[in-house]
Amino acid sequence: MIDSLADVWRRRDVVVRDLPLGLLLAVACSVAALDNRGTQLGDLPQRPFDALAVGVIALECLPLAVRRRLPAVCLALVAIGFAIDQLRGYHTVAGTALPIALLSAGAHLERHRLPVVILASAAYVPLTLALTRDGSAEGVAGFVTFYLALALAWGAGAWLRTSRAAEEQQRRHVAESARAAERTRIARELHDVVTHHVTAMVVQAEAARYLTAAPERLDPTLTAITDTGRRAIADLRHLLDLLNPDHGTDLLNPDHGTDPRAPLAGDLTALVEQTRQAGQPVEFTETGRPAAATGSAEVATYRVVQEALTNALKYAHGSRTTVHVRHSDRETLVEVSTDGSGTGFSPGGSGRGLAGLGERVGVLGGEFSAGRRDGDMFVVQARIPTGSPR
Repeated sequence: MIDSLADVWRRRDVVVRDLPLGLLLAVACSVAALDNRGTQLGDLPQRPFDALAVGVIALECLPLAVRRRLPAVCLALVAIGFAIDQLRGYHTVAGTALPIALLSAGAHLERHRLPVVILASAAYVPLTLALTRDGSAEGVAGFVTFYLALALAWGAGAWLRTSRAAEEQQRRHVAESARAAERTRIARELHDVVTHHVTAMVVQAEAARYLTAAPERLDPTLTAITDTGRRAIADLRHLLDLLNPDHGTDLLNPDHGTDPRAPLAGDLTALVEQTRQAGQPVEFTETGRPAAATGSAEVATYRVVQEALTNALKYAHGSRTTVHVRHSDRETLVEVSTDGSGTGFSPGGSGRGLAGLGERVGVLGGEFSAGRRDGDMFVVQARIPTGSPR
């Protein structure tokens, strides 16, 4: 109930929310215990309240309602009321409105800040002269001290303004960094999804051109192309679901792989079988059991194997490929090796996938390497901790 009332209050116009402070000060002026307890600049004799005093109190207090919307107007009206208050000797607690107006102007005034400071300072001089003429014994030291106190109120407001601007700049920087990270994440996901499936389809379609004389082998190949295309569409739909704001999944969260529709390490068998259908001889070995809650480690495992098999199809089609995945309680080890011999058919590539895998595994606190070993053998290795780093 309290939270709902607070929300309703925050939705009110800023003038409505600022008005109670001015009304509170105005009411305080009628409290007998606070009589002659207000600001006394110049120490002129106390004057009893009269009709003009009511107007002066209103002039000092009510403009506080626009202290954030029209800070310069608020400061000017309150300053006029304060000057009359001191010259007439009312000395009401409404004089407290002046430092409040200065603080608000320092914090919320957007334009012409320097002219306002100059005008306010210049207006203070005639007030001190008028008070001195009326018999004030304040002296230069007293007037300077009061001026410095008012300057401190303005300075506090200016500091609040600077702090607020710095916080806003930091929020913008964080938002821009988040957007950049999200774009990178989306590009990586699209690369992983599209490149593998499209590469398999291109390789299968290229092979189908040479099977027209063997219909019994052509039909399974075309079926494999159809199945690969359907899987590509399903993965793309899943990625679009992740990008849907109503889906409730944050791509920037490294644990977003816990989504039940995300590719898990258990899908590796289907991934290997798809690659085999594209004509790549793959030997697959998986030992151990994944940890109960590995989060995005399972997704990273899947993507490492997927990218390695995609590169095997593209750059060493027909060569023997070996996939080893070993699970333990603390990490998952992946090694995919491909012989250098093969048809050499390649639909083209940018190398973006391996770099993206290194970043993906690195975020999880793991290690990733890819390169040639023992002559023509190309080996992809990854050590992936089970769970995100804390």
